[in-house]
Amino acid sequence: MAKIRLFIDHPLALGQGIALNTDQAHYLSSVMRQGPGDEILLFNGQDGEWLARIERLAKRNGEVVPQRQSAPQMDPPDLWLMFAPIKKARTDFIVEKAAELGAARILPVQTDFTNSERIRQDRLQAHAVEAAEQCGGTFVPEVTDLVPLPRVLDGWDVTRRILWADEALVGAAETLAGLEKGPWAILIGPEGGFSESERKRLCAMHCVTRISLGPRILRADTAAVAALALWQSELGDWR
Repeated sequence: MAKIRLFIDHPLALGQGIALNTDQAHYLSSVMRQGPGDEILLFNGQDGEWLARIERLAKRNGEVVPQRQSAPQMDPPDLWLMFAPIKKARTDFIVEKAAELGAARILPVQTDFTNSERIRQDRLQAHAVEAAEQCGGTFVPEVTDLVPLPRVLDGWDVTRRILWADEALVGAAETLAGLEKGPWAILIGPEGGFSESERKRLCAMHCVTRISLGPRILRADTAAVAALALWQSELGDWR
C-alpha cells in the first residue's frame, strides 16, 4: 500500500491526469526517490483519498493519474479553534495539532496581551496541509489571517457556541457533560491571559461557556491540544 500522501488543489477523478507543481515534483523525485510507475495517495479536501500512479516525473514537474478511491471524504465536526499566537515554533505546533485533532477552521486572534503582532498565514496554512498529509486526514482546515479579537466578536454568529478555556477556573470541577452538539469554537488565550476588558466582554456573551482544563495552568499550546481533545471526546467525532 502506498504510504506517501499529497494534498492536491485539483479535482480527483478516475483516470484524470494531474500536473505536479515544482515543490511536489521535487519532493517525490529528490526527497522520496519516486519515479514513473510508483503509486502515491492523493486528497484535495473534497473528493476523499485516491490511489494514483506516477506517469511522468522530473525535478520540476510531473504528472500523476488517479487509479481508484482508497478512502471516502471524511469532514471534521463544525469546530473552530481561536488562539492568540505565541512564539513561532509553538504557534506552528498549535496549527499542526489542530489539523490532526479535527479542527475545521483555525483563527489566530490578536488580544490585548498577544506578543505576536503578525503571522505568516501562508506558512501556517502549509503546516496544516502537511499535518493532514501525515495523519491520514482527507480535510485541510483553513488557517485565517490574524484578526483582532474584538473584530471577531463584533461579527460573531451566536448560534456558534464558544468554549473558553479560562485559566481563572483552574482546579474547578467543570466538565463538558450536558453541552449540546452543534457549531462550536474553542478559545485559547495568550500567555498572561486575557485583559480585564476582554474578560468582561466574554463573560457577558450568552454563547460563551467557561471551562477548566484541570488543576494546573497550561501553556497556550498545551491548552489548545487539551481543549480540542476534551471537546472531541465529548461532542466530536471521537465518540
